[in-house]
Amino acid sequence: MSSMPTSASTRLENYIQITRFNRPIGTFLLLWPTLWALWIAADGWPNPGLIIIFSIGTLLMRSAGCVINDFADRNLDGHVKRTQNRPMATGQVSKKEALLLFSALLTASFLLVLLTNALTIQLSFAGAALAIIYPFMKRFTNLPQFVLGAAFAWGIPMAWAAQTEAVAPVSWLMFAGCLLWIVAYDTQYAMVDRDDDLKIGIKSTAILFGRYDNLIIQILQGLTLGILVITGLITSSGVAYYLGLAGMAGVFFHQRRMTQNRDRDECFKAFLSNHWAGLAVLIGIIVDRCLII
Repeated sequence: MSSMPTSASTRLENYIQITRFNRPIGTFLLLWPTLWALWIAADGWPNPGLIIIFSIGTLLMRSAGCVINDFADRNLDGHVKRTQNRPMATGQVSKKEALLLFSALLTASFLLVLLTNALTIQLSFAGAALAIIYPFMKRFTNLPQFVLGAAFAWGIPMAWAAQTEAVAPVSWLMFAGCLLWIVAYDTQYAMVDRDDDLKIGIKSTAILFGRYDNLIIQILQGLTLGILVITGLITSSGVAYYLGLAGMAGVFFHQRRMTQNRDRDECFKAFLSNHWAGLAVLIGIIVDRCLII
């Protein structure tokens, strides 16, 4: 580590890297299911203020999750090809800086939640806890992706509560379907690092599933689609909703071809394409709820 003082521009660049503000894919993957719930709960256009609150909130919470993840992995990332140049792995961001940044992002997120209602505020504490514990779970269980899934899908009951001041049973069904989808795509993500993770003792579903990884991913994706179909039936959704699910299914089919040889780059591209799967469902919901006359 250089002894030269860090310039303001370099420090800012390091903070952008550690928060992933320069890589919005994670924010989109967190945002789309949250907006699914907001639109379905409203059965039409949701409260515009809530759209703004949850859009900014997902950006802040995803960034907070990235910071605490890098803090937890600061002594491991240097041994993984994909993460070896992260600011904490190279010593460009200190532990104190990371914790202060994490606290600031978490506080800003909570201030946004205070603009909603009591139930949403109560749910936010569980969401924050999930975001904090996830990075440490990969040391103790081969199923850290399920904790991440719960953290990312937690926006569904929160959005539902913010819109209706209650959490309907169907929102928990959506939560379960989203969780399975997240486990599937984060397994694709973990397939990128599997060789390195095995060397340093990091646990993941990609390691647990082994040679059955692609098969189990396809099963999880199938269950996700099945649960979302049931959700559509319960909520009396129309044709546009199911066309959105068809778009998601098309992305899943393409991913199967991309990951069949387990090439690192192709697995990463498959992971990134989940953004389009989530967006397809959201577009279907919006068209179904708001644009079909």
